[in-house]
Amino acid sequence: MIRAVGRRSLLATLGSLTGLAALEFARPATAFADAARAPMPDGPWDLSWLDQLKGKHKQVFDTGSLDYGLLVVTNYLDAAYEVFGMNFPEVNTVMGIGHSTYPYNATDAIWAKYEVGRRWKIKDPATDAWATKNIFVEGTPMGKKVIGVKPLLARGTVFWQCNNALNGIVREFAADTKQPVDQVRTELVAGLHPWVHLVPAHTLLIGLAQEHGCTYESL
Repeated sequence: MIRAVGRRSLLATLGSLTGLAALEFARPATAFADAARAPMPDGPWDLSWLDQLKGKHKQVFDTGSLDYGLLVVTNYLDAAYEVFGMNFPEVNTVMGIGHSTYPYNATDAIWAKYEVGRRWKIKDPATDAWATKNIFVEGTPMGKKVIGVKPLLARGTVFWQCNNALNGIVREFAADTKQPVDQVRTELVAGLHPWVHLVPAHTLLIGLAQEHGCTYESL
């Protein structure tokens, strides 16, 4: 026998089901937020620096341009100081480096041996020849600004290097120079500047930086 259900009872039942559904959908969001606040786990990749991004204003720059990357981050920091009167550690900046901006992260020895200037079409302004050393590290005057890796490091900027991109560069260098891939990888990892964080994947770190409160800009 089918039993009739009153309108009030039906609405009450639907209300209960809706409440349960809302609770179920809320749980994953809460769990996600808790996970984002949790310290980074120990393991082969040191990502503990993400936990130090505690500034009021913080941004990760998905850096794909050697021409504008350092300038844009400098502009961001200058504007944060002009508007809010804030510097590091109240303002955090992170430069995510993949393949196209790898030259930022390589030492002079790597630039010289593997002709980084020629490969990336970078000329030394002092000689107008392909650069044989990292011309981005020291500060270069640009109008009233000084643009360079070390000036940004002094302002708290973090630099990472995508491991997947590095492996691609390793294969390119190994093929061109007829050296074993493992040998070239060991050399290129050692040839990152000491302030560079080697990370497992650029795409993962873009997400993790945002989970740690960074806004995002693609360059």
